Amino acid sequence: MSSPLPASRTGRIGRPDGATIVYEITGSGPALLFAHGLGGNHLSWWQQLPVFARAHTCIAFSHRGFSPSTSPEGAPDPRDYAADAAALLDHLEIDRVVHVGQSMGGWTGVELALRHPERLAGLVLACTTGSLDFDRFDDPAIVAWRERAPRMVAEMDARGIHRATGEVFARTEPALHNLYGMIDRLNAGLDKEAVRRRIWEMRSRGPEDAARIACPVLCITGEDDAVIAPAGVRAVARHIPDATVVGIPATGHSVYFERADLFNAVLAEFLERIGWR
Repeated sequence: MSSPLPASRTGRIGRPDGATIVYEITGSGPALLFAHGLGGNHLSWWQQLPVFARAHTCIAFSHRGFSPSTSPEGAPDPRDYAADAAALLDHLEIDRVVHVGQSMGGWTGVELALRHPERLAGLVLACTTGSLDFDRFDDPAIVAWRERAPRMVAEMDARGIHRATGEVFARTEPALHNLYGMIDRLNAGLDKEAVRRRIWEMRSRGPEDAARIACPVLCITGEDDAVIAPAGVRAVARHIPDATVVGIPATGHSVYFERADLFNAVLAEFLERIGWR
């Protein structure tokens, strides 16, 4: 019989502009910081925390403006995310972490890696290149994906498939697909289109910035991703000094949710390789 999970505690920190960042911390050991995407919040990592909290300090937080965190009036500015994450680590008196960022959470992770390299023992970019603009990395496969992606999204929307997941997931795991949508709708009052525009405006970094990322990086991509080009993930990774890319077939934009067991195994192998255990 397996033992109970370590107890969790929830906390919040205030930021100078009035925003609050809500977090949940579970377990002990080397720290992992989980940063969700546009369709989630700290609950998104429910399939990762029970696995990794047995040997790690797992910190799952909601970005400012994403329930139950708050932001000042109006849509949150993603340019504040990295500073919020650094302030959270300071509050918890944690010097270094492996940052695990899904989609929008990759913006937080890349900016942390470039602004505060001493804080990261590793960086996981899950279906994301963050503020690294893959369109600047000169790969014809990205152009082909750009031509194909709008049709993919339109077909998914027409069939009621969340564009941040995938067709196979929606068909084979309808209950989990519904749960993904429920977590997303917790932020129904947030102007996500404004946030989306702002994160896309932040995609200004090129190969020279990718080359400055000093920590080991794990890039995970779903091969059916209609939101972030799998070819773009590979193109960016080629310019990061210590990067590994893992592609997951028949999976969309949320490998961590759609194929949690496989995602967890890949992440565990990365943590083992870099000695973060």
